[in-house]
Amino acid sequence: MRRMSGPSKAPLAGTRIAITRPAGSGAALARRARALGGEALSLPGSSLREAADPRSARSALAAALAADIAILTSPAAVRFAARLRALRTRAVVLAPGRGTAQALRRAGLRNPVHPGREDSEGLLALPVLRHVRGKRIGIVGAAGGRGLLQRELAARGARIIEAQVYRRVPARLDRRHAAALLRHPRRPLFVLLSSAEALDNLRAALPGRARRALLAGTAVVSSARMETLAREAGFVCVLRAGSARGDDLLAAVLAHRRPRRTQRSC
Repeated sequence: MRRMSGPSKAPLAGTRIAITRPAGSGAALARRARALGGEALSLPGSSLREAADPRSARSALAAALAADIAILTSPAAVRFAARLRALRTRAVVLAPGRGTAQALRRAGLRNPVHPGREDSEGLLALPVLRHVRGKRIGIVGAAGGRGLLQRELAARGARIIEAQVYRRVPARLDRRHAAALLRHPRRPLFVLLSSAEALDNLRAALPGRARRALLAGTAVVSSARMETLAREAGFVCVLRAGSARGDDLLAAVLAHRRPRRTQRSC
């Protein structure tokens, strides 16, 4: 009996999904992309390493957890911090989003607070951070980044205690990564981006043809700031996702792929 045609069960069939998460951390997102029919391309924008001086990092972490408020800036920050010491604290614990909050709960911290808007601006809008003059705020993460939290909270009168529990270094990209971008050029390419540093590293590491192929794709970004940076980097087509979570990035691709009556801008 002939099977009737109907809606595709693989909504991302025929697409390429470039995953720029740090090396070793994009496997779950790749599986979700493949389950939806897409071809997942591993294109790590960085590699994560333990702190260069673990003893100093452990001491700084203890001080940050002893503050009035402790902010752990990413799931990686939680993971590397937990390797240094147990994450026991009486501080009010904040996370920038649901992914970090879930990592904190797995590490034994029961009631982390996170904003609806999953970025530094969302954190800064939380009521607990509005009036912080004289309070000690621990910020646990890696060196580099925007520094927005540190600057704004210091301007509000808080005493900042930083604990850099891991570091980001450029990932090693080789000919296989470049070749993956150049294969199947007619298939739509969606580049999932949630890190300015990863974007800079990719542009610097990829050879000319592969870099042009990357920028010819559609950037799927996690914030207004990343949208601006993607356009400045050379992406013409940019989609805005609800957050940096993998499900939200893929949801933006799915929404773009659905048939529409109006013409798409990209």
